[in-house]
Amino acid sequence: MINIKAFEVNYFSENTYLLYDETNEAVLIDCGCMEKEEERELSEFIADNHLVLKRYLCTHLHLDHIFGNEFVYKTYGLSPEAHKADVEMLPSPEKQAVLFGIPQRINTVSVKKFLSGGEIVRFGNAELEVLTVPGHSPGSVAFYNKENGFIIVGDVLFAGSIGRSDLWGGNHDILLAAINDKLLSLLDETIVYPGHGAATTIYDEKMNNPYLIDNY
Repeated sequence: MINIKAFEVNYFSENTYLLYDETNEAVLIDCGCMEKEEERELSEFIADNHLVLKRYLCTHLHLDHIFGNEFVYKTYGLSPEAHKADVEMLPSPEKQAVLFGIPQRINTVSVKKFLSGGEIVRFGNAELEVLTVPGHSPGSVAFYNKENGFIIVGDVLFAGSIGRSDLWGGNHDILLAAINDKLLSLLDETIVYPGHGAATTIYDEKMNNPYLIDNY
């Protein structure tokens, strides 16, 4: 059984996810922690629950999802894992901060391992399948677990909305195609955990998402 703990962090209200199972092995997804208090809340939860953080995964490399990369590296010795396309096509975190007008200094932590579609991420007795879902960013990926019936999608799909496609390497048509092909093909009861906002289900988005109704 996979447990999912969400932390809403930074002034973009980004969802950072911590996943762990009965072995206490864990993976962290999209650490957006900016403030010391946010870092403390995350690290105390890990310590209090005796979790062993094994990998640090990124759905994509937009700044609001990677503010905490340096913290994760310095605290747990884990480098971010992301799709190669985002590494090659997105501006560095430092440049993104300038373009977004964010005064806080952001240091790049190099991606040491590239994630690929179809890859299986293992921790404890649990598995996550990597799905490629480009369009919001060129290398956006989602993490799917069929057994527990959930998918973590980053900024590709939201409750009642979809990701923006006007940032570097984004493409609206590619985004819609990826959602239809990779996400809406999942079981209706699959719980969708987005990068911002509340969780939803595949069924709810098929039935109610105004961006998808005409496309599904």
